[in-house]
Amino acid sequence: MTDNQTLSQRFDEYQPSKTLWFWSVVGAAVLTMIVGFTAGGWTTAGTASEMAKTSAIKARAELVANLCVEKFITASDASQNLAKLKETSSYQRDSFISDGGWVKLAGMEKDAPGAADLCADKLAAMDAIPAPKLSQNQTNG
Repeated sequence: MTDNQTLSQRFDEYQPSKTLWFWSVVGAAVLTMIVGFTAGGWTTAGTASEMAKTSAIKARAELVANLCVEKFITASDASQNLAKLKETSSYQRDSFISDGGWVKLAGMEKDAPGAADLCADKLAAMDAIPAPKLSQNQTNG
């Protein structure tokens, strides 16, 4: 090789060994996996399964909590119960909701995990029980 060759000429003449090719490919594959799992958002099947299970549990708790709030505010003594709920310490509110039966739905053997907490938080954030909404048939009839 002469010293006065251009970079492109030297590149064209370069012939890497099979060992260099092999380790370059292995290194590129490992680097791709590291970047993919850390910054690329890739997950394993086990992690994806756990994420789906957690998401389903949270969705169920949110649904049950919304139904709980609806049952709570449509009860005849809702204003008194809301006052009692607000007087109850924050760590005992979920027990108040569970004991009141608002978080229990027909067909459910046990309460949805986290639903009573969510329901209690939503109710505690209310200033007062909202007025019942009249349906279109009741307002025109």
